[in-house]
Amino acid sequence: MNTILILGASRGIGLEFARQYSAEGWRVLATARDEAGLERLQALGCEAFQLDVADPASVSRLSWTLDGEVLDLALYVAGVMARPGALTPPTQPDFDRVMRTNLLGAMQVLPQVAPQLLPQAAMAFISSQMASIADCASSYGWLYRASKAALNMAVHAAQPDYPQNILLALSPGWVQTDMGGEQAPLTVQASVTNMRRTLAQLELSQQGAFINHDGATIPW
Repeated sequence: MNTILILGASRGIGLEFARQYSAEGWRVLATARDEAGLERLQALGCEAFQLDVADPASVSRLSWTLDGEVLDLALYVAGVMARPGALTPPTQPDFDRVMRTNLLGAMQVLPQVAPQLLPQAAMAFISSQMASIADCASSYGWLYRASKAALNMAVHAAQPDYPQNILLALSPGWVQTDMGGEQAPLTVQASVTNMRRTLAQLELSQQGAFINHDGATIPW
């Protein structure tokens, strides 16, 4: 039985990943911050445990939870949005909230999770096409863009330290979630289905890459 770890699976994209992989017969290890999220995951048949990626003390316990585990795939899905553009300076609380969740959490869990991966297995970090500097034409989501661009750099920079595995930044597209809104063109189900197909077809040549849900490379 294949085993997947999903960090940040209480709702939206993370919960749908948990649902689809569980339905495919995978053993799903999944995290949520609160009891309601844990109950949703347990109802899907997942092995759920509490984790707040924005809390270093919580993250420090992750290695104990994963002791002895062997992973076929790991996903860092946790993320928060900040919408104001460059006409509005970010507040200190917003900066801390976004950067701690989108970047610091990812940088703290990566060294704990990557050693648990089987050779050639992948650890994907959910990024965003909004992180692309080459494609940026607006300051909308200024702080969010910066956090995801920094995440991309962290993932790309870490890759040489894990030569047997594939680390990548993965954009889910514009998805109908609380973050993406109802006007988004992709349903959560479609986005996750696409990403699962892309993850199943990864090759070592894509180490450290920034790719779209459909497998296309996104310019940095």
